[in-house]
Amino acid sequence: MLSLLHIENIAVIESADIQFDRGFNALTGETGAGKSIVVDAIGAVMGERTSRDLIRTGARSALVNAVFQGLPELPWFRENGMGPDEDGTLLLQREIQSDGKNVCRLNGRLITVSQLRALGRQLLNIHGQHDGQQLLDESCHLGYLDRFGGTQALCAAYQAAFDRFQAIRHEMAALEMDEAEKARRIDSLSFQISELERAGLKPGEDEALSERRVLLRNAGRLIEAVEIAHAALSGSDELEGAAALIAQAEGALRAAGRMSAPVAELAQRLSGLRSDADDLAEQVRELRCGFEFEPGELDEIEGRLDVIYRLKKKYGDTVEEMLAYLDRCRKELDEIQFSSDTLARLEKKRDKALEETRESAKRLSDARRQAGETLQKRIQSELAQLDMPKVRFQAEFREKGGEYGLDETGMDEVQFLLSANVGEDLKPIQKIASGGELARIMLALKNVLAENDDVGTLVFDEVDTGVSGRAAQKVAEKLADVAGRKQVLCVTHLPQLAAMADVHFSVEKGERKGRTFTQVEVLDRERRKAELARLTAGAQITPAALESAGELLDAAQRYKKESR
Repeated sequence: MLSLLHIENIAVIESADIQFDRGFNALTGETGAGKSIVVDAIGAVMGERTSRDLIRTGARSALVNAVFQGLPELPWFRENGMGPDEDGTLLLQREIQSDGKNVCRLNGRLITVSQLRALGRQLLNIHGQHDGQQLLDESCHLGYLDRFGGTQALCAAYQAAFDRFQAIRHEMAALEMDEAEKARRIDSLSFQISELERAGLKPGEDEALSERRVLLRNAGRLIEAVEIAHAALSGSDELEGAAALIAQAEGALRAAGRMSAPVAELAQRLSGLRSDADDLAEQVRELRCGFEFEPGELDEIEGRLDVIYRLKKKYGDTVEEMLAYLDRCRKELDEIQFSSDTLARLEKKRDKALEETRESAKRLSDARRQAGETLQKRIQSELAQLDMPKVRFQAEFREKGGEYGLDETGMDEVQFLLSANVGEDLKPIQKIASGGELARIMLALKNVLAENDDVGTLVFDEVDTGVSGRAAQKVAEKLADVAGRKQVLCVTHLPQLAAMADVHFSVEKGERKGRTFTQVEVLDRERRKAELARLTAGAQITPAALESAGELLDAAQRYKKESR
């Protein structure tokens, strides 16, 4: 559960620490006091999209910390190799900086915003007023049904089959062209293949030719340098070379070495130097012999490199890329020339893949229809508990249109239908439900969906909009029931919901040193009575209103004691 929320410099909240408890936590306060800002802060530390506009005016950054305790072994922990401390504490931090950067941490370790978002969705669900708009959006209904039915594995199997089917269709589409287009493509490919084959390219050829060209362009200077070196080492008709002179020095010292150990040592060193000089002289001689150039060789190399350069401009930056392009052209030409055979083969593969995809779609559809029947019963049961006993709810199935009656989601189109009054036909929710009815339907749907996930904390941000009177009491009782299984945080304006809370927070706005600030406090029973009286009667709080608030608290306590 979420045990502590620390907020710094988020909008009108300069600094606040909120210690939540198990069960039902309610936040009330005047409009604009900052209740929804608390929810925004929770969303921020859960990794949801946020803006630097949230940063309090004058502050360089905003910070939200959230401490969770008593968590189960979530899939995110196994996938990322991180989790709570030894005492079971999980600390999440998100700092929002004025330059738009975000710094996120888990128990002090840096994580990305996307990692934080993925973990946040396994820790906590936020249900706001916009969820009602999603319920009105028919495109969301199939997703709701899949979540309730737990069809993820069947959806994944169908998606894999559908992807294979689509890949074959795309391969066939690439081969299906009219005869004129086919002839143009064959001519183009044939020309390119012929041009590259005539060139007779070899891997690494351009690099070898470039090196040879540098050698030829500098042949005179190279030969001159090698000949001077050879003469210096081996000698000439007029002068003795270094190798011969070293040999003379060695001979002179070797004779005298019999009489002196140091002289003998020098003679030995000269022997090694003479061997090295002889080796160098031989290598220089061989190098000189290797400098043999054919007349016109440089022109031939220049011409060949020019051919390769022109081909590179059309077919690739290197000889290897051009050869790879040649292979692709040959393959494509073969496919076009033998496209009839290829298409016949692909048609068989497509038909088999289509059969497999339809079988997978049928298994998914059967599971969805079964889930739809169960969802219908569960929603109607929940709505009966929310003072809507006559409402009928149904998940209507229609087949997909199109050539194959399939898309990436399967073969089903799903729409939620509703009849709010006895004798009225079932019609799309968006054409039937009022604001209060929509809030209760969404609460029923969220409650049913929450039964099938491991998320331990549910946040409701003014989902009671349009609800009042007896219906409000039923919504309060339903949230209390949910709080018996999960932690519930609720921002509300309704006294019935606030009275049902196990912990009641007041969010108040004030001024200090010319700045607006918001503070969050836990209310004791007497202050709860005053807050409930304000929610019921407004600013004029009378003794009768206070007494009625106390009765409301007592009734809520009795309900929770009996239901839990």
